[in-house]
Amino acid sequence: LEYSPDRRARMRLFLAFQYPMSIPGVSVANFLRRSLEAVREGNRPLEEGENPSGHMTKRKSVPVKEFRNLLQEKMRLLKVDNSFINRSINDGFSGGEKKRAEILQMALLQPEIALMDETDSGLDIDALKIVSESVNALTGPDLGILLITHYQRMLNYITPDFVHVMFNGRIIKSGGKELALELEERGYEWLRPTEDENGASASSVGEVSNHA
Repeated sequence: LEYSPDRRARMRLFLAFQYPMSIPGVSVANFLRRSLEAVREGNRPLEEGENPSGHMTKRKSVPVKEFRNLLQEKMRLLKVDNSFINRSINDGFSGGEKKRAEILQMALLQPEIALMDETDSGLDIDALKIVSESVNALTGPDLGILLITHYQRMLNYITPDFVHVMFNGRIIKSGGKELALELEERGYEWLRPTEDENGASASSVGEVSNHA
């Protein structure tokens, strides 16, 4: 937690926001290229006399041809239209487009751990299917995904390895995908700790699915 967000990114940690911010005037392609350069710079060995804090004075650029080929590869994998990368980041994007932009970034940066915060929030059925297919396309032995959701619907398309229910910062129930189905039928109330068990009245219970 003591590391800055950029340092965490260079350590191959990725966060997909519930509500991604828009950045007018900065194209998706330019943002992705600069992000890729920063991540690669953070993973290379330190050179003699270089600052070990991770703050680089000069960054090596990713060759345009290499970046274009890599970007096109990931866009084909995720079925993203070519016009998408020339638009400003999340500026005027629909909910589904914002989430796909996040997943395209994840595909390009190749993190080891990705935290997806309520990625299904604000998506209609069609967008949910498209986003879920994109997540499934990236899943593999080199990527662990922690997917936070309050609903079963996204898990209709993404099969979790583990399901954990958290309350007040601690896990109170764990299981497989069958637990998510049970929660859909019964809700969270049956898991809610009593005042005697918890020392305070319950306020909210959320579901966390870990898909690795």
